Amino acid sequence: MITFKSVQFSNFLSSGNNPIRIELNKNKSTLIVGHNGAGKSTILDALSFGLFGKPHRSVSKNQLINSVNLKNTVVEVEFNTHGTDFKIVRGIKPNIFEIWQDGVMIDQSASVRDYQKYLEQNILKLTHKSFHQIVVLGSSSFIPFMQLPSNHRREVIEDLLDINIFSKMKIILKERVQENKAKFKANTAELEVLKGKIQYLSSHIDSVKEINKKVHNENNKLNDQIDRDIDKLKAKGMNILNELPEVSQDALSELNKISIDLNTKQAETNKSISDLTKEHSFYMNNDSCPTCSQDLSQQLKADRINSIKESAKSLKEQNDKLTSEKNDNDVKIEDIKSLLDTHRKLTNEMKNIQTQINMLETSKVQKKEEVDLSNEISELKTLKTKADECASEVQELATKGLYFDVAQELLKDSGIRTKIIKEYLPVMNTLINKYLQTLDFFVHFNLDESFNETIKSRHRDTFVYSNFSEGEKQRIDLSLLFAWRQVAKMKNSTNTNLLILDETFDSSLDTDGVDNLMKILYTLDKDTNTFVISHKPDLLESKLEHKIEFKRPNNFSMIA
Repeated sequence: MITFKSVQFSNFLSSGNNPIRIELNKNKSTLIVGHNGAGKSTILDALSFGLFGKPHRSVSKNQLINSVNLKNTVVEVEFNTHGTDFKIVRGIKPNIFEIWQDGVMIDQSASVRDYQKYLEQNILKLTHKSFHQIVVLGSSSFIPFMQLPSNHRREVIEDLLDINIFSKMKIILKERVQENKAKFKANTAELEVLKGKIQYLSSHIDSVKEINKKVHNENNKLNDQIDRDIDKLKAKGMNILNELPEVSQDALSELNKISIDLNTKQAETNKSISDLTKEHSFYMNNDSCPTCSQDLSQQLKADRINSIKESAKSLKEQNDKLTSEKNDNDVKIEDIKSLLDTHRKLTNEMKNIQTQINMLETSKVQKKEEVDLSNEISELKTLKTKADECASEVQELATKGLYFDVAQELLKDSGIRTKIIKEYLPVMNTLINKYLQTLDFFVHFNLDESFNETIKSRHRDTFVYSNFSEGEKQRIDLSLLFAWRQVAKMKNSTNTNLLILDETFDSSLDTDGVDNLMKILYTLDKDTNTFVISHKPDLLESKLEHKIEFKRPNNFSMIA
């Protein structure tokens, strides 16, 4: 079996330098959506180019290069087969083709054609046509099986059946069928018992939860009102906090120090001015020194008086400057005192709000004791786990039973080694008709040894594929795809985990057809990873596990 793990591409079609990586085996079902041209179908071209060097759609190889960057187109595909990890790296401008096995690149000495042949025959063991018949059903340039020429149909079937490998034993199969039926019956009975227990316990838990809900209903209303009141107070507190001025007591202390210093300097200046005034008065009123009785000349007195006036003028200017600085400092002191007063008032108001909040918190109604459901919930979880495991095993046994039925059909006649295709045709037709009925298309479909179809409908009238409407053709194509996958899985030839439906739900299927197709998808085994590319996310999103949305901002595709 081939398990595809991931595909990564850059500068490929509408993708840019930033690589887009899609995990292929992470989710059982994935919906890929996006507007036209966003790049949602690029995964098909990337896989086709990475594995086979060919685009999925009818475009040339050079048209795969991003039309903006025009170079460095690279696609990487990672997969595992028979316990070995492989990575295929393929690029354009420059041309790259590398095959990596368990982290070591396989020798590239052969030509590109031989290198590709080795990849398809020894590793993938399927061709480009087979890959698209088993993995892809799309609405683009992919050609459905029924539209292929007879010789191409035969190529697909021969690849599918791997006619060089066949060694089933009928007796061993019979024993396995009996064992599988016994296990299926026992597990089905156990699953029904578990479902009954789960239903009863779930109902009990729901009833108790409803009682608890009613008990706490009124308390919750009261507490909700208290919470709203608290939120209002908190909002008011935030407003106060935003209005709170940034001020500190240290700033006021610093300004007081400056005031003291200015007062001291002004006092010193005033004393100096007073001394000069006395000295000026002395020289103005005296002609001799009172201490030594020496006469004072008029020139000396005049010089000294002028000097005193100059000094007095300087001191006066200094005193005026100190007065101005002191006034400015006093204004700052008053401003800070005002801010401190506002700060104190707002802080007190904040404390009052916090007190109110604390009182409201205290007044909340405490949660009353409720019935403990932990044991029941734990038991329910255990039962569900067992039921899931049992259901999974039943599904596996049912799937295995289907494979056994197909295998019994293959092994019931002799001479199968020489007539293998003829012997497989009844099985294929059975599977095809089974899926046709699941899709509510009640016809009898038959492929002969030349792979020409006969379809009987209505009153057993005979038709061919081209006689039907597009919706009916779509149902036939889907039935063939799932039938081929079933046979491939049984033969383990071209068996793969990957299934891609490209706009299948958007084309000719009606509502019933969509619902019936989903039924088939739900029955696929857990190892199948289905990707649905669609324009109808509203219809399909709830039906699939995972979603990938492609967008194309600035003309480059990306995953949203």
